[in-house]
Amino acid sequence: MDAKGTASGGNELGDFLRARRAGLDPQTLGFPDDGRMRRVPGLRREELAQLAHVSIDYVVRLEQGRTRRVSRPVLDALADALQLAPDERDYLFTVADVTPATTPPAAARPNVDPQLQQLLSTMHDVPAMILNRRMDVLAWNRGAAALLTDFAALAPAERNLIRLTFLDEDFRALYQDWTRAARECVAVLRMEAGRHPKDRALATLIGELSLHDPDFRTWWADHQVRGPRQLTKTYLHPLAGPITLDVQQFSVDTRPDQQLIAYTAPPDSPSQDALRFVLQWAADPGKAPATPSRPEA
Repeated sequence: MDAKGTASGGNELGDFLRARRAGLDPQTLGFPDDGRMRRVPGLRREELAQLAHVSIDYVVRLEQGRTRRVSRPVLDALADALQLAPDERDYLFTVADVTPATTPPAAARPNVDPQLQQLLSTMHDVPAMILNRRMDVLAWNRGAAALLTDFAALAPAERNLIRLTFLDEDFRALYQDWTRAARECVAVLRMEAGRHPKDRALATLIGELSLHDPDFRTWWADHQVRGPRQLTKTYLHPLAGPITLDVQQFSVDTRPDQQLIAYTAPPDSPSQDALRFVLQWAADPGKAPATPSRPEA
């Protein structure tokens, strides 16, 4: 499997248009039941063509991958007709090869800069790590290992947050709402696959997850996409219990392929107490305070 999927021979644009078309309710868009049986759910091709003010033949050729000459106004019209969210609209332009070409990234370097590593090590009160676009964990501090897993005990190929989310039972059990977290992972991965279709490591990861996890296969076929945004996640820590944290994401200007992820708790909350316990336990298990007992609100 390549990074874009092989459902239609690599025609990601066609796959995406069909998936978004199938997710719309014709009646809410002004198409009443005309008595004809719908072979598939959602809008018919002729209905999408009508909404976007293009020919039916043009929609057919786009979905079948028989044309790649798509103008920006036509894409805008299709995006409006399909009611695409901002992330989905960006993705449509990306897979249609209309977005401006970006400068090819430099050859990937496996390690983070020493200054970034030093920054992580000084963040004593904040679990943090450095990820690349595939969500490989490139570096982490003691707090991140205490909160999530002992990354040092994993083989380098296994230090990937999406892989761990789907294929590692202990890591999977950390999420209070695993389904939500896992679907977010798939949407992020789908966005990156559209931006970097020639990334072999990304394609290998997608292939492995598709082979071993039926949920991943199903959600990958949904073509949901998502870019970076503010996240809040609740983890079920084996020692501290539920911890609800804000997940902060920071780009690394000197390494466009990397981002710093930090986990913070709301001030004066049960989660702050629980996180403090985890961090103190990580610093010195023998001197950690009693497990926090205040219930989450």
